[in-house]
Amino acid sequence: MKDSNLPRLSFGIIVLNGEPFTRYCLRALYPFAHEIIVVEGAVKAAANLATPEGHSTDGTLETLSRFKVQEDPEDKVQIITREGFWSEKDEQSRAYANRSTGDYLWQVDIDEFYDPRDMRTVLTMLGEDPEITSVSFKQITFWGGFDYVVDGWYLRRGSEIYHRLFKWGPGYQYVTHRPPTVHDSRGRDLRRVRWINGRELAKKNVFLYHYSLLFPKQVMEKCEYYDRVNWLERKEAQRWASEVFLGLRSPFRVHNVYTIPSWLERFHGDHPPQIVALCDDIKAGRINVQIRSTDDIERLLNSRNYRLGRYVIKSLTPCDRLGNSLRRLMTCGLAYLSRRRWDSKNEGCPP
Repeated sequence: MKDSNLPRLSFGIIVLNGEPFTRYCLRALYPFAHEIIVVEGAVKAAANLATPEGHSTDGTLETLSRFKVQEDPEDKVQIITREGFWSEKDEQSRAYANRSTGDYLWQVDIDEFYDPRDMRTVLTMLGEDPEITSVSFKQITFWGGFDYVVDGWYLRRGSEIYHRLFKWGPGYQYVTHRPPTVHDSRGRDLRRVRWINGRELAKKNVFLYHYSLLFPKQVMEKCEYYDRVNWLERKEAQRWASEVFLGLRSPFRVHNVYTIPSWLERFHGDHPPQIVALCDDIKAGRINVQIRSTDDIERLLNSRNYRLGRYVIKSLTPCDRLGNSLRRLMTCGLAYLSRRRWDSKNEGCPP
């Protein structure tokens, strides 16, 4: 997508074990990119998921190299690796930021996609208003299959908004990965200057399509990583992955921030084209990836009791900071309504 009046976009990606998304993510970004800078490899906390040299174990690096040779006619893709482990994701993010030469830096996870029409909308918006310094997006989070999404109190408190796009120029600095924060040459946080909130874009049907809780291997590896990091208290993550993501034993704790109520719904929209291509390749056997069975999800969503419980918990979202006793009573009631087996340390109630 070439137009001299539009700003140049530098896409920055950090990835470890990004299959099967890698090639589809790059293909989705390529028409809009001034450059795509991919930082491959593991941080120290993810060493158990990587090779001894700190690389992906699922062929991600080979896929990146093959894309560079076969699908990069305009020489847009840069691949950054190292022999050994990165200290943290801050360092990885700065590695692509420090090489960026575009007018804007757009951070993308390998399992994040956008509709091309939405990307054109954002790019046109940036061209028409060069004073914009930062753009965030409301995410749609897919769970267990392409037809299902997860929502919940945690997301509705603000975590559904992802900070992804930042103005870029000389003297700008990528400050931190959690949350993504960029300062300009005057040291100002770009979200405090001219920020476009994701909720504004959602009103225009512009979303980030996040396929972060889709495939079993993907989810199990994320949760194994969460179990090991020292910046997050989520020490039951692997248990949640086994019992809830794979077993659906706690249908109102389906988000991987599992201490807060959440629920499943059907997805009624259209997927971005490269996700459709991924689906087609999986069905045709061109891509080999383990798929989660969705029979139990269908039974759950067809359950009248689950729909009633979901309605109640969604209605209580504005009051989600209730006292512990009242919250426990409410969640026990939801457990009864759902008629599912609950397994926790809290007298039969969800944790």
